[in-house]
Amino acid sequence: MTQEKTLVLLKPDAVQRNLIGEIISRFERVGLKVVALKFLQPTAQQARKHYVKNDEEIDALGQRSIEGKKKSGVETSETPRQLGEKIVSVLIDFLTSGPVVALVLEGHQAIRITRKLVGSTEPLQSDMGTIRGDFTLDSYAIADENNRAVRNLVHASSSQFDAEYETAVWFGPDEIIAYENPRETVLYK
Repeated sequence: MTQEKTLVLLKPDAVQRNLIGEIISRFERVGLKVVALKFLQPTAQQARKHYVKNDEEIDALGQRSIEGKKKSGVETSETPRQLGEKIVSVLIDFLTSGPVVALVLEGHQAIRITRKLVGSTEPLQSDMGTIRGDFTLDSYAIADENNRAVRNLVHASSSQFDAEYETAVWFGPDEIIAYENPRETVLYK
C-alpha cells in the first residue's frame, strides 16, 4: 500500500494556546505516523517561501479574495496583485509572530485525511469534531476587520505538489525519518 507524506504546521496560536499535544494526538489516533518534527521560530524569508510558490499564486490569491468580497457585498479598488501581496504580508506577519511546530505525517492518503481532521480554512465553516471546529472561533470577517490573518491553528498541505514543496521549505531530506511502526501492521497489512 502506498504511503503518502504531508506537511503540517501548528501555527503560533496553537503553540500559545498549549494545543500542541492535543492536535498531534488527533493525527496519531487515526493512524498517521510522525516522521519529522521540529519546534522553531520561522523567519520572514521562510514564511514567504512557504506561502508563495510563484508570482501567479499571488495574483490568484488576490483574485479569490476579490471574489469572496464581492459575494459578501464588499467592493475593493485593489488589483489582484495588490490584494494578494497584502494577504501574503499579513500571513507572514502571523506565521512569524511566535514559534511553530512543523511536522511531516505519513500514512495512507495522509494529505486527504489530515485536511479532513483539520477542517475548513475558515474556522466558522469547520465541522465540530475537526481541529478548527473544536478549538477556533475566528473568521475571515473578524480577521479582515482587524487587518490580520485568520487564527486557525493549523496549516495542512492541500496536494501532493504542495506537500513536497512545503516539506522542503521546513525540512532537509535527512530530517525525515523512515521507520516502521508496529501499528502499521494492524492498519495496512
